[in-house]
Amino acid sequence: MDPSKISMFKTYDKPKGQGGSGSFGTFLIIGPTCFFLGMLFSSFPYDFPLLWTSVPTSPEYYTFLEEHLKFMHASPPIIPRILHIAIAVGFVGFFTKLFKPSEANLLFDGASLVLYVIGIVVYISNLVKGLRIVTANAYDVVPEGVSDVAVGREDSLRVLAASNTILALVLVGVLVLQAGQWYAEKKEEQEEQQYVDDKEEKTAAKAAAKSTRSSKKKQ
Repeated sequence: MDPSKISMFKTYDKPKGQGGSGSFGTFLIIGPTCFFLGMLFSSFPYDFPLLWTSVPTSPEYYTFLEEHLKFMHASPPIIPRILHIAIAVGFVGFFTKLFKPSEANLLFDGASLVLYVIGIVVYISNLVKGLRIVTANAYDVVPEGVSDVAVGREDSLRVLAASNTILALVLVGVLVLQAGQWYAEKKEEQEEQQYVDDKEEKTAAKAAAKSTRSSKKKQ
């Protein structure tokens, strides 16, 4: 049974190399993803004392971290614009690969797109919101009509650090899926080549056997 007929999405047979792991769309995905991971790695030294050590964090460090986050949030407008352009480039890569998708595109690129969107949601709901709270010093403030629990200063900074870790794991997942697509394509190419080689060997063996029988009959 043709899998494309039982899938809820229509798939297409693309020419070799089009929309695969070596396509231009893949580079549009991997480039921004690695760029974001580099940004998160640069924040790791600041997040480490909050999440990854058993040594109690001093109050002075929270003050230092606040000043650092306020400085980042006060960056010139060109900085967030570059970030948003990089996000858009990633989406362009996904849409390029998912236009008339093959089964591999639906599996690997579709899952990668889901993770990418999750990362954007974490960025907007946790990081952007958290930076605004830190800049406004609006800890323990709950808007009227909202049933949320007030979050203190230390917990708010820990949430920001944890969000960086979650976002890094999500982006690593995108890279793993893209690498998985590359591996699956290479494995498929090897199997196809092996099938062709075996078929040629069988054809050559049959031709040799036929030639041998013909020569015996002549004798």
